[in-house]
Amino acid sequence: MASGSGGERERKRSHEPKKESEKKNSSPAEASGKKLVLPKKTRGKESPSQEKETEREHASSEEESEEEHISPGKSSEKEFVPPERTPEKEIVLQEKEQERMPASPEKEPEKQNVSAEGASGRERVSPEEGLDKEHVMPEKKPSSSDSAPTLEAKKLNLLPAVKYLLKELDLEHVDLNNLPQMVEQDSYSYPEVTETSEKPLDSPAEISVEKTAQSTENVSIGSLRSVLMLKESHSVGANLERYDQIHEDKGLKKTDEPPEKPLVFRMEVDEEKATSTFKHPPNIETNIANLDQNTSPGSRLTGTESASLVDEAWERLQKSLVYFRGKPVGTLAAMDPSTEPLNYNQVFVRDFVPSGLACLMRTPPEPEIVKNFLLQTLHLQGCQKKIDNYTLGEGVMPASFKVQFDPKLQKETLVADFGGSAIGRVAPVDSVFWWIILLRSYTKCTGDSSFSELPQVQGGMKSILKLCLCDGFNNFPTLLCADGCCMVDRSMGINGYPIEIQSLFYFALRCARQMLKPEHGGKEFFKLIDARITALSFHIQTYYWLDITQLNNIYRYKTEEYSHTAVNKFNIIPDSIPEWLFDFMPLRGGYFIGNVSPGRMDFRWFLAGNCIAILSSLATSEQATAIMDLVEERWEQLIGEMPLKVLYPAVEGHYWELVTGSDPKNTPWSYHNGGSWPVLLWLLTAACIKIGRPQIAKRAIEVVEQRLSKDGWPEYYDGKTGRYVGKQARKFQTWSIAGYLVAKMMIEDESNLLVISHEEEKKTNKPRHTRSASCFF
Repeated sequence: MASGSGGERERKRSHEPKKESEKKNSSPAEASGKKLVLPKKTRGKESPSQEKETEREHASSEEESEEEHISPGKSSEKEFVPPERTPEKEIVLQEKEQERMPASPEKEPEKQNVSAEGASGRERVSPEEGLDKEHVMPEKKPSSSDSAPTLEAKKLNLLPAVKYLLKELDLEHVDLNNLPQMVEQDSYSYPEVTETSEKPLDSPAEISVEKTAQSTENVSIGSLRSVLMLKESHSVGANLERYDQIHEDKGLKKTDEPPEKPLVFRMEVDEEKATSTFKHPPNIETNIANLDQNTSPGSRLTGTESASLVDEAWERLQKSLVYFRGKPVGTLAAMDPSTEPLNYNQVFVRDFVPSGLACLMRTPPEPEIVKNFLLQTLHLQGCQKKIDNYTLGEGVMPASFKVQFDPKLQKETLVADFGGSAIGRVAPVDSVFWWIILLRSYTKCTGDSSFSELPQVQGGMKSILKLCLCDGFNNFPTLLCADGCCMVDRSMGINGYPIEIQSLFYFALRCARQMLKPEHGGKEFFKLIDARITALSFHIQTYYWLDITQLNNIYRYKTEEYSHTAVNKFNIIPDSIPEWLFDFMPLRGGYFIGNVSPGRMDFRWFLAGNCIAILSSLATSEQATAIMDLVEERWEQLIGEMPLKVLYPAVEGHYWELVTGSDPKNTPWSYHNGGSWPVLLWLLTAACIKIGRPQIAKRAIEVVEQRLSKDGWPEYYDGKTGRYVGKQARKFQTWSIAGYLVAKMMIEDESNLLVISHEEEKKTNKPRHTRSASCFF
């Protein structure tokens, strides 16, 4: 027993130098179970400190001195000649040699020795490594059952995070197998991976995530826009759920599924904590909305550029003037040399209105052309008007006229068109109203009422009033019209009682009421006008108005109601409400719908009718404000990239075939079927100034100025947002030029609004109309 125990003590004593030598030749990370990227360099750097710590830990005199005198060669020789070699360990050795990471396969110590060596390994971590004791993971020895990829991943714990970051930075082509050699060439003991390219932001919203002090030590604090700088895989993003990394077996494992969206970590370091701010890419729709609301200074015209654009417009307007016997009498509809003129070489009554207003608002005013225009059209009104053996009413004004040289008479003559040559052969109802409105503007601008008091001028107004105020079978104060009787001069389903005609009718009645003289039968028209104005304003303000409340009431209408107590007076079927209207109608705003007649409501938006209702004071102050609210709320649909939609929305599909007869010019979102017309800018500007919101008009003018001149002053634009020049649009359209000039002059001098606007008159005695509870909408 004595000899046996002595031999056992001798064997133990002979193995102690071997264990101590192995501790000297192994790195601290190997002793603690940590896998280093470059153990070769680390080993050389850490060996002296390990020997010193070994001396302090084993200071028991005789045995320590003996162990210190053991030659390193013998210890190394024993280390690389293990008593046993298994096939699994042979594979491990080959892999480690390929990676230049020499290791010492040795017998697996007992659990007590493992825990002891792990603790000592954590104590021997040098400060140069930049690792805290809190972050050192417990030792985990590779087993023979581990596969080669698993061992390789454990040797380089940084690989999962590096692979993910390279994938997010579109750098998947980098060969990770050469990463240790690359790092070794740069003489880094620990590789640091920093993401410097920032991903596009996803949304303006920010989610602030406070990181603990433990994770703060693993963050690169020097840069506000850098992603985490990684030193150890176990310290990478333990709190970052969007990186889909989780702790498993006291290490990290990356899930197979990538994150939904790349994130950018904005590091804002405080004295006590670091805040990681997540941002998503900005929404395109938000960017567009911001661009609309705040046009960048670079996209706006400078003062010089705007003045140059105005000068160009005036120059082109002057070139469009039409002379009759040496006097200017109007402007051509268009001067496009690249296409056949058709009837665009004529003077249209409605087209000349913005040109005439521009001449009246100019400094100094040029009223002569307006006066000549009024006189010549008045002369044409008295001509015989016959279409297919049918004679038109006495008060009808021509749609257009042209100057023609008569070889027989050897002088110039005017040839008028009352609709017989127009598309659809429809008499222009709006011409008579525009003539009266322009007459009043001339009188207000010049202050010369003698012209309007001329017998022929007074007679012209009375002829128009007789035509419009005559008795008939109509039960409503609105004016019954055929399709294509106004600016929308082709078949677009506006037949009946279109809002544009009703607004013009009201406007003309008020203008005529001011200019008519009681002599020669004028007094009898006063009563007719007053009665019609009262009834018409009540009818339009009540039955044509639509907002979210009224829409909900119509949606709940009962049908087949009889007697005078009926709420649904026009027997409107709720199912006839189009689907687009429910999304189009905002909570704030409203408008006058396009048409109201028995069993039918045209819910389309018509800009001309609504703006004229504001100018003529047909709309109440509350309704006028709501109309401008709607324009702001639905800017993209009604203004878009080029003002302004003549109507909204376009008719499409089978309904388009029925309404337009498959008109190739009125295809959806083109021409009068949802096209964008720059001429309407002057109407919008006048309405905005009248209700005290000129900023809306300024915003629209800025949009127009970006393209109108560059595109050649086209007649209209196509597309849902008005992006494209109309496929059949004439270039250098005169009323596009004049409409811009009028809008510009009103914005620069709001007093010019008085030339066209009609204020509410307190002197007009209007009976108070109230509705019974059964008729309340």
